[in-house]
Amino acid sequence: MRRAAAVPAPRTYITDDQEDAQILDFVRALEAAGVRAPEAMPSLVAADGTRHELPPAMYEVLKQVAEALAGGMGVTVAPLNAMLTTQEAADYLGVSRPTLVRMLERGDLPMEKPGRHRFVQLSDLVEFQERQRVQRRNALSEMQRQGQEDGLYDATDGPAPRTR
Repeated sequence: MRRAAAVPAPRTYITDDQEDAQILDFVRALEAAGVRAPEAMPSLVAADGTRHELPPAMYEVLKQVAEALAGGMGVTVAPLNAMLTTQEAADYLGVSRPTLVRMLERGDLPMEKPGRHRFVQLSDLVEFQERQRVQRRNALSEMQRQGQEDGLYDATDGPAPRTR
């Protein structure tokens, strides 16, 4: 269940029509001179007014992070090549550490073991999780298909039979 993010109260801004007209005249004058006004790009603005333009994909990521934080959720940002401990990897997958260790020992996930500790690359966890989703989706589709073939949907159509 996705929690709704806190939404700031809407604000109405009143601008001076003469000021708007001057801005539009300036933009038209630039275009007439062959200078095209740059397209607005998402930007990160520091408290001192320093502006850093962002690629649209980065803007979307930061927007999701801001919405999650505003909704009271925790956020972790990590590079895909980050190496995670077995506990961190288990937490990411939502399984216990011993379960993850068994998965690593079976070869379900690649790992590195430079000494006696195991490490898992975040990108491997993301790929594993996606493979699991696809396998679950396929299994559910197959169960649905099999149920239709066996007539289970027809057998359960309508009210439940009386038991007393």
